[in-house]
Amino acid sequence: MATDIATLCDDLLAETADLERLVSDLDTSGWATPTPAEGWDVKDQVGHLAYFDDRARESMTDREAFVAHRDEALAHPDFADRMAADSRRFEGPDTLSWFRGARAALVEVARRTDPSARVPWYGPDMSAASSITARIMETWAHGQDVADALGGHRAPTDRLRHVAFIGARALPNSYQARGRPVPDTPVRVELRAPSGDLWAFGPDDASNTVRGPALDFCLAVTQRRHPDDLDLVVQGPVAEEWMSIAQAFAGPPGSGRRPGQFPADS
Repeated sequence: MATDIATLCDDLLAETADLERLVSDLDTSGWATPTPAEGWDVKDQVGHLAYFDDRARESMTDREAFVAHRDEALAHPDFADRMAADSRRFEGPDTLSWFRGARAALVEVARRTDPSARVPWYGPDMSAASSITARIMETWAHGQDVADALGGHRAPTDRLRHVAFIGARALPNSYQARGRPVPDTPVRVELRAPSGDLWAFGPDDASNTVRGPALDFCLAVTQRRHPDDLDLVVQGPVAEEWMSIAQAFAGPPGSGRRPGQFPADS
């Protein structure tokens, strides 16, 4: 995967632009449109991104402040609810302004940060490059919720490689998030990119495999579609189990989507 921080930042800004096109002209009722994420409207999705952009920037500029903020937040059992409340403190247009400012500030800092520098997060430390890759994934995933809510369309691009990379790498996280032992059996992932290129992750001789369109894999690992509604060919017991619980994001398991909620031809 790319570790050039300029390329990563450019791709993050491109994903940002895709999301902004969906929400920039919304009125009050548009911002309040419920999304497929239970209890979240469009404004919540954008506020969530802004909140964690601020945290990602802080992790790169002031490690001690970030760790103190993180540890204080995680000490509360209702951390997720507290974070959500903080993300909802503005009305829709002001939430968009917050997001734009937070995203611009994060990119400005990231462009001058060593991509290999280790930065803290809510799980293990990671590289600055990985942090920006994760922001791409989050922006794309929450943008999908917004697009689904508003009936908007986003043409898939090869920026999905960032999402697919995290999704393939996150097999252990998918099990750990549910308190399950991580299997020793490797899984091979072979995906057809929007451009037609082939992306592959994992050993080429693995007997457990996942094959199909990159878009469908990314929808699965971000839990934006139920696996039954996707055109993925999954072979082997470990691959099948993994796809049923796949989770590219950190934190507790998500509820995902119901089978048939978004039919394959939608």
